[in-house]
Amino acid sequence: MKIFIYLLIVLSLVVIVYNVSVIDFDNLLQGDSAIALIGVLAATCVVVLLLILLTSKAIERKSKR
Repeated sequence: MKIFIYLLIVLSLVVIVYNVSVIDFDNLLQGDSAIALIGVLAATCVVVLLLILLTSKAIERKSKR
């Protein structure tokens, strides 16, 4: 499970890097840039949620001991 979570984090970071490369900073809210901004926001949320999940799993393991 831990390896799968790390894999998902890496994949979402790849999506963030790709979407940042697509963004046209002159026209942020037009065309593909708007879609890329949504993608960056969604992938960032995924990273945060997965990090919270990892933290909660670590707390759960420590509380069982």
